[in-house]
Amino acid sequence: MDLARFPRRRYSQGATPIELLRRFSAELAATCPGGAGPEVWIKRDDMLGLTPGGNKTRKLEFLVAEALAQGCDTLVTCGAPQSNHCRTTLSAAVKEGLKCQFVIEERVPGSFSDGAGGNHFLFRLMGVEDLTVVPAGTDMAGAMDRVAGVLRSRGRKPYVIPGGGSNALGGLGYVDCAAELQRQSHEIGHGFDGVVLGSGSSGTHGGLLAGFLALGIETPIIGVGVSRDPQDQTPLVRREAQAVCDLLGLGIDVSADAVRCIGGYWQPKYSLPNPMMIEAVRLLARTEAILLDPVYTGKAMAGLIGLARQGFWKPRDRILFLHTGGLPSLFAYQDVVLKG
Repeated sequence: MDLARFPRRRYSQGATPIELLRRFSAELAATCPGGAGPEVWIKRDDMLGLTPGGNKTRKLEFLVAEALAQGCDTLVTCGAPQSNHCRTTLSAAVKEGLKCQFVIEERVPGSFSDGAGGNHFLFRLMGVEDLTVVPAGTDMAGAMDRVAGVLRSRGRKPYVIPGGGSNALGGLGYVDCAAELQRQSHEIGHGFDGVVLGSGSSGTHGGLLAGFLALGIETPIIGVGVSRDPQDQTPLVRREAQAVCDLLGLGIDVSADAVRCIGGYWQPKYSLPNPMMIEAVRLLARTEAILLDPVYTGKAMAGLIGLARQGFWKPRDRILFLHTGGLPSLFAYQDVVLKG
C-alpha cells in the first residue's frame, strides 16, 4: 500500500491525539444496562490543520495536490449552507493562493441566509470568490460543471472537488489515517473493539474501511448515518471503499458484510436538530469540554450513546469515536443546543 506515489500537500503537523474520555464514559455507563458501559476514547481529527480542522483536511491534502499538479487556479466544490467541507476547501485555497467558488444546496427550504453566522461567516471572512445557491435535489455535479464551464470560458482553469471530497483520491486521506491509528494503537498498548464515526458522503467511512482492509485491521467500523438510513448509506460506503482499493491496486473485493451502518439518529432531516443530538453535544461539552457539531459529530455521538444504552458493547470494551470536526456550525445552532 504505497501512498507516496500520489502527490500530496501537508496541512497538519503530526498525528491527531487519541484521548480517553474518562468522565464521559462514567456518565454514560450510569445510563447503560447494569450501570456499566464501554470505555470511550476519541481521535481528535477536529484538530487537523486548516480552519479549524476536521476530516476534510486529510482528503484535501491529496485533492489539492492534484489540482496544483494540473496547474489549476480555482477550486470549485459544493455543500449545504453550513458546509464544513466548503469552509475547509476555501481554507486550502487561501493557503495555496487559489480562488474558490461554491455551489450551495439549500437542502432545507429557507435555510440559506447571506447574513448567517457559523461557517457562512467564515466563507465571507476568508474571501470565497462566488457562491451559487440551488434548491434541494439539484444535480450538484452538473451544477458544478456549469460553474467550471463559465470559468473556462473566461480563461480560468478550475478543479472540481465532489461534495465532501468523497472520491477515491480523497479517500486516500483516511487510508493514511488507518495507518496512523494502527501506529498509535501500538504506542498506547492496545487496540479498540469498535470505531464509531458519522457516515455522510461516505469518503471518510469508505477510506478508513479500505485502509483497515488493506492493513488487516479487524476492528469493526460503525458508521452512524447523518443523512440516510443503512439501506441507502451502505451501498455508498461500499462503493467508495471499493474505489479506494481499486485506486491503490490492492486486489480487494469489498463485501457488503464489511460495511456496517446504523440509522435512526439523523431524523427529522439532514442538518435539523433532534433531542438525541442535543443531549450528546451537551454531555461531551459538560464532561470533557470537547465540542461537537449539530449536523455530523453530534448525531454520530448520539448513535454511540444509543448503542451503548442498548448493550451493544460489553462493559469495558474500548470504543474509539472519530471526531471529524465541524466546530463553526455549532455557533449557528446555539439557541437550539442551549434551549432544546
